[in-house]
Amino acid sequence: MTSAAPLTGIFPVAPTPFHADGDLDLAGNARVMDCMVDQGVDGICVLANYSEQFALTDAERDAVMTSSLERVAGRVPVIVTCSHYATAIAAERGRRAAAGGASMLMLMPPYHGTGLRADENLMVEHFARVADAAKLPIMVQDAPLSGVPLSVSFLVRLAREVPLVRYFKIEVPQAAAKLRALIAAGGDAIEGPWDGEEAITLMADLDAGARGTMTSALLPDLIKPIVTAHLGGDRKTAAALYAKCLPLINYENRQCGLRAAKAVMMAGGVIGSDAVRHPFEPLHPATRAGLLEIAEELQPLALRWGK
Repeated sequence: MTSAAPLTGIFPVAPTPFHADGDLDLAGNARVMDCMVDQGVDGICVLANYSEQFALTDAERDAVMTSSLERVAGRVPVIVTCSHYATAIAAERGRRAAAGGASMLMLMPPYHGTGLRADENLMVEHFARVADAAKLPIMVQDAPLSGVPLSVSFLVRLAREVPLVRYFKIEVPQAAAKLRALIAAGGDAIEGPWDGEEAITLMADLDAGARGTMTSALLPDLIKPIVTAHLGGDRKTAAALYAKCLPLINYENRQCGLRAAKAVMMAGGVIGSDAVRHPFEPLHPATRAGLLEIAEELQPLALRWGK
């Protein structure tokens, strides 16, 4: 299921809201979906690492996926993350996502901890079985969290041997260099070279040929014009807009991590609590104040949506 018009633009990761007591907040999740659609996003990714997917039970994962897909209701494409070490479980997650209306899957390579991983032949088989189960395009998440090095030559092999593997979110050090090499080596097999990591390397990655970005849900309404301008050939405007956003992007990436979008969405009335599950810690009050000070200057929609 490759498309004549590849998905491009901004597809932020949706945070998973919890009540203050740590219970899953599905009503809040519906509001997050509505806010993100109103942010003008080109699509939404759910159950990613920035969604705290690793802190959810299997039943909660299903609930979040179903709630998200039903609430979005086709207004924008939804990417569902289905990563798991066990191929059968990842494949079943992919099948269920496809049945629920997902447009794409995102997968990390199979890994567990720092030492349990598959060799390249088994990784190809892993992705192939998930693709066969879901019949949806797949985005490979190439991120340090897995501890699995994915060489350019392997990613090109994967794209050529598993045709549904067409998208690649590159968020490793020197991401722009890897994107440039991947595009050069893979040609048409690399349908969707994408940027990640909260857009901290966005301009360099767009210069290298990235066609999409997966940020957090903190400020996609402010990042989208950067991507639109750059893809439209107006790099000067893109660079000027990026310079304005960079203090908030940097503060999120270096000080807050996945807690930033939640903190701003709570301040903006999107969700009732910015709780994270232990062993994550809540933001220090001084860090939260610093984040909101910068956000107030830029006024992203997430800070205004529920007021």
